[in-house]
Amino acid sequence: MKSPLFAAALLGLAASAQAQTLTVLAPDYFGSDWGPGPAIKEGFEARCGGCTLEFRTGDVLPRLMLEGARLEADAVIGLNTDMTLRARETGLFAPHGQDLGALTVPVAWEDNTFIPFNWGYAAWVYDKTRVENPPTSFAELITRDDLSLIWQDPRSSASGLALMLWVDQLYGADAGPIWAALSERTVTVTAGWSEAYGLFSEGEADMVLSYTTSPAYHIVAEDDDSKAAAIFDEGHYFMAEVAGVLAGAENPDLAADFIAYILSPEFQNMIAYGNWSYPSALPREDWPEVMRDLPYPDTALFYDEAQAETRRSPALDLWLQGMTQ
Repeated sequence: MKSPLFAAALLGLAASAQAQTLTVLAPDYFGSDWGPGPAIKEGFEARCGGCTLEFRTGDVLPRLMLEGARLEADAVIGLNTDMTLRARETGLFAPHGQDLGALTVPVAWEDNTFIPFNWGYAAWVYDKTRVENPPTSFAELITRDDLSLIWQDPRSSASGLALMLWVDQLYGADAGPIWAALSERTVTVTAGWSEAYGLFSEGEADMVLSYTTSPAYHIVAEDDDSKAAAIFDEGHYFMAEVAGVLAGAENPDLAADFIAYILSPEFQNMIAYGNWSYPSALPREDWPEVMRDLPYPDTALFYDEAQAETRRSPALDLWLQGMTQ
């Protein structure tokens, strides 16, 4: 006959298995009430049989670099494609182990460490009540003296960095005069996206650096179709946000389940509205109608992580030169 203590120990082990906590390092916006985190937490916990999903929020890459192997997390979500090389070089990540056949991103993706959960195109969003004939190319944008612009600093903002690399792809070593021309039309350059978009929404400029999907928010949440993204002939810079499993994960199986969940239709349908971005593993015909109906670039411009890291410093030098002319 088993003793009461033995039975209690078995019950304790069962409860421990049921009560596993998956800790995911994520950006601040992700775990906020208005971000995608709460719905994802609810959906994943409904699948995992009694586990708990906790988002540990903050600046993802700096925390990886600072805490290293001491980082108390099982997985990471919210890195973007212009910073994954530095994250990869920490040696903190394990292979994700997922079949990438379901991905629908517009660039080739063969990475066995990071998996995209959403993506977007950088774009200049304009107010249709102020701009009747939006520019159709970067070349036109820099010659238009009737437009006022707000955008983000590439040294502190992922969207600002995307703009810098976008210009670098188009103009290379000749980018200095492009930045000088843009600066003449610029109301302000902000540290981050939220401040810039807030100023634009308050009517402080005709156009703001954002994403081609940004107008979807206004249409759905505000019943306002006065915002649109200017689609450029040269193409738009592609960027994705990615997730990965940490090699030191306390709950590696649960972390693997979470990465697999990212590719599920349930997660992918959440991300479109939860993050106002394109889903990474849904065909376009399955996107929300509001996103299918938005203007869409013909050409994806992209630096892979090695190219982005190589070009970052020289592109920043040209940005500084142009902005101080």
